[in-house]
Amino acid sequence: MARDTSATDRRLLALLQMNARESVAALARKLGIARTTVQERISRMERDGIIAGYSVQMRRDPFDLFAEALALVTVTNRKTKSVTDQLRQLPEIVQCQVVSGDFELVCRIRVAHLEDVHPVLEEIEEIPGVERVRSIMVLRTAFDHTQSLSGPTSAAALDRGELG
Repeated sequence: MARDTSATDRRLLALLQMNARESVAALARKLGIARTTVQERISRMERDGIIAGYSVQMRRDPFDLFAEALALVTVTNRKTKSVTDQLRQLPEIVQCQVVSGDFELVCRIRVAHLEDVHPVLEEIEEIPGVERVRSIMVLRTAFDHTQSLSGPTSAAALDRGELG
């Protein structure tokens, strides 16, 4: 794939990630290329597996109230696996990621009420191997692409050569 083609494909993928229902004509206008070219690029990316499919993203139900926080967890040497195994048992932790930097783990906590966050944080602190826990309250989600991505299918991943 030539460099210009890759840049155009990345821009097209970014537009599709924002709105997969946008018409080919509207995409062509935004990209400044012909409708048939946009359709050919989409068909090629579907054929090559770059576009794995399309899905419906639902907004959170406004009546489904909950509070969300991030727990930044520092783990003592060589205890990450045992700590993550214990964290997996806490139903309030909906996601746990191993990260680099000052903390080893970032855990997404989802509870019914704001006051329910503190007991979960205390429970995390009690896990053997947990050295320190810092928390961040999520005020709102500006956007969330995780619902539409099943792997490294973002335009940035395409640019890094992770796809195609």
